[in-house]
Amino acid sequence: MATATRIPIEQYLKSSYEPDAEFVRGQIEGRSGGEYDHNLVQWAILDWFRRHDKEWQTPSIQEQRTRLNSDTVRIPDVSVWARTVAIEPVFSHPQLIVVEVLSPEDRHSKVQEKVEDCRRFQVPHIWVIDPLQRMGWDCSNGNWMRASRFAVEGSAIHLDLEQLFRELDAAEA
Repeated sequence: MATATRIPIEQYLKSSYEPDAEFVRGQIEGRSGGEYDHNLVQWAILDWFRRHDKEWQTPSIQEQRTRLNSDTVRIPDVSVWARTVAIEPVFSHPQLIVVEVLSPEDRHSKVQEKVEDCRRFQVPHIWVIDPLQRMGWDCSNGNWMRASRFAVEGSAIHLDLEQLFRELDAAEA
């Protein structure tokens, strides 16, 4: 059984990994991804938000390091912030929305751990998308609630999975 090596967060933050790795409770953790379906859906979700960033006053980016606390840095697939959050090399303020795109090798327990970390960090909207089954879950309250349309209450901000996949299919035809 392999043993994990603990390193200081300062060392992690000064290091680069290919692909980038998360820093979870003092240990480096590799991330899933890199497969076509995962990357295509991640790009489509980012494109969805980027097309609306100005209208919704929300900067969005993929795979942005976010320091949740003194020993954990997560890298969500897509992050959407309120315009009032200052841009930082490593973000230290909660996103408005975190979107995780599942890869075939993702285990539910590991994704649930990420969801709980984001909830403790006070991210109000946590959405998980399965690109192969073309379904999603709103995990904002800790439960996995099946959804095909996600929305930020009291705003125009939303993600419609049916429309997203229609647009992807049209682009791939």
